Amino acid sequence: MASHDASREDLPNDAHSAGDRLYFRQLLSGRDFAQGDPLATQMVNFVYAIGDRVTGECVLVDPAYAVDDLLDVVAADEMRVTGVLATHYHPDHIGGSMMGMEIQGIAALLTKVSCPIHVNAAEVPWVVRTSGVSETDLIAHESGDRVQVGDISIELIHTPGHTPGSQCFMVDGRLVAGDTLFLDGCGRTDLPGSNAQDMMHSLGRLSKVDDQVVLYPGHRYSPASSASMGSVKATNWVFGSLA
Repeated sequence: MASHDASREDLPNDAHSAGDRLYFRQLLSGRDFAQGDPLATQMVNFVYAIGDRVTGECVLVDPAYAVDDLLDVVAADEMRVTGVLATHYHPDHIGGSMMGMEIQGIAALLTKVSCPIHVNAAEVPWVVRTSGVSETDLIAHESGDRVQVGDISIELIHTPGHTPGSQCFMVDGRLVAGDTLFLDGCGRTDLPGSNAQDMMHSLGRLSKVDDQVVLYPGHRYSPASSASMGSVKATNWVFGSLA
């Protein structure tokens, strides 16, 4: 069961004001969904729901662990899932085998909802191999492409390093960064497909994001769940390493 109320506790930028079309939810694994799942609780993944309140359409960013819970959360908000945005191929983000355990993800979601899975072109073979979905289920994108959800436009930004096709999503002053950038630190570069030089280039690109943009990471590795890019650039050691 998902806890619909708890999922709002850490969302100072949840955009629920009257007249605002943007629907934006940040959901923590093991707390807001997949409750009682020890791996979900240990991994502290964030899943995001982004959509248009007027049309009722939304996309899920990195749906994993408990697909039914996630669908229940958005349905309780009178929204429906019309797509998925995948930041990268790792099983804790899109499903697959990890640490000897099977994680539910996009393959399970497609049995419930018929919708496209938006991935970076460089990530396509990795997503297929990890998740078990078909390449025909995926829409391959280049950096700078936009995904439209009702009247809401989401920009896709290729940020390789953690994986070849890692990507971030920019929407209305919010940067959903997956495992490219956390409030403290960045994604690992010692895993299959990782590249430290690419990561440095991607971090350099993100260092140019406006200070007022709010960063939403792929995991809760810090006490806070989000922070302004100005704050992150001032306190996160990875930006000091770019100098």
